Amino acid sequence: EVQLVESGGGLVQPGGSLRLSCAASGFTFDKFAIGWFRRVPGKERTAISCINNGDKSTYYTDSVKGRFTTTSDSAKNTVFLQMNNLKPEDTGVYFCAAPVDCSTSGAYALVSGHWGQGTQVTVSL
Repeated sequence: EVQLVESGGGLVQPGGSLRLSCAASGFTFDKFAIGWFRRVPGKERTAISCINNGDKSTYYTDSVKGRFTTTSDSAKNTVFLQMNNLKPEDTGVYFCAAPVDCSTSGAYALVSGHWGQGTQVTVSL
C-alpha cells in the first residue's frame, strides 16, 4: 500500500523558513517522481515543485524559484521541500503526491496517483 506522510508545516513570519518532509512507502522510491502541491481555500490545488527521484531533476513554479528547494533522500525514502524567504502568499495546505509527471514544464498529478494528508503552512506576522 502506497503511503505518503507530510510533516513540517507551521506558522512562520514573512521572511522565515520551513522544511517540509514527505515520507513515502509502498513503492520503489527511485523509480518515481514526487510532487509538492498547495491548496488555498477557494482555489484549485496548484503544483509547486517536483523531483524525479532517479536523476534528481526538479521543477519549480515561477513564484517559488530561488526560494524553495526540493531534495530527496533515497536511504530514507523521503522528499524535502526547503522553503526560504516565505511570503504571506505561500500560505496554504501543502500536499505531496506520487507518482507525478515531473518535467521542466511542470508537475502533473496522475489520476492513479496517491496523496498525503497535507500539512498547513501559514505565513503571517
